[in-house]
Amino acid sequence: MSVNVAVVGVTGAVGQEFLNVLAERNFPIKNLKLLASVRSAGKKIDFKGTTYTVEELTKDSFQGVDIALFSAGGSISKEFGPIAVQAGAIVVDNSSAFRMKDGIPLVVPEVNPEAIKKHAGLIANPNCSTIIMNVPVWPLYRANRVRRVIVSTYQAVSGAGAWGLWELDEQIKAYANGQPIVKNKFPHQIVNNLFSHNSKVGENGYNEEETKMVNETRKIFGDPKIMVTATCVRVPVPRAHSESINIEFEKPMTPEQVREILKKAPGVRIVDDPATNHFPMPLEASGQDLVLVGRIRQDISREDGRGIEIFVAGDQIRKGAATNAIQIAERLV
Repeated sequence: MSVNVAVVGVTGAVGQEFLNVLAERNFPIKNLKLLASVRSAGKKIDFKGTTYTVEELTKDSFQGVDIALFSAGGSISKEFGPIAVQAGAIVVDNSSAFRMKDGIPLVVPEVNPEAIKKHAGLIANPNCSTIIMNVPVWPLYRANRVRRVIVSTYQAVSGAGAWGLWELDEQIKAYANGQPIVKNKFPHQIVNNLFSHNSKVGENGYNEEETKMVNETRKIFGDPKIMVTATCVRVPVPRAHSESINIEFEKPMTPEQVREILKKAPGVRIVDDPATNHFPMPLEASGQDLVLVGRIRQDISREDGRGIEIFVAGDQIRKGAATNAIQIAERLV
């Protein structure tokens, strides 16, 4: 069955990746509508051999649309998401606008695909760091309930948007040429540096990115008691987030058991070769949809055998955003 699809925010980094993934996965599109701000209206974009004109996003944009893929920021989603639903579309939204709203499914298809059926027109795509963590942790959780997760992230600059890539590139050029390093949108120099994730810090000391990982994981897993604590860091890497994850299980768990479970887990590829010191890297995770998992080892600080350490890398623009949303759309079709 072919469907009418609208892509909102099509000129952004994730919007462009929506088109790449739709084409790669041969998504059954009957009619395609490309939507963006008035500044981008009129631009020409090629998709599978056809040239499309970007249209201005308005309240009348969703007539006849079956599925609307949103990646244009929370304020746009809040304004136009309900309008799209009212027009008869099912919205898959990549912003944080609806993630923690009661009655709106928050979905990682490898984890909780059954939640898709409970939608009332809106489905939320989780935060990229949450998705990359949840894909490998969930199959382990199913085998042996996870009580606690301690995660530290190493997040690529493109997670901040296309401007993050531009700023890193400009600072690299300036450093190479011995010129002054100019900060534009990032609060600190990013070349030859790293810093705490550039999101607002709350009264409890956790920034917004860290809080998302805590709350979203509980909702996706359907487990309000799972303990999650996160430290999120921005690093001078163009693309793909990496995460160091310490997992506490209800019962003892061995690295061998973890490997056997993850070998069969959807969305995961094990990259774990101590002999050559080859483990997950953002360079190898970029441009693909699998989450790479390695450094699988026992937590030697525990004597009860219930702790496991892993290191993961995943493309936050693809699996952390565009691909996850399109996997949801595929299940809707």
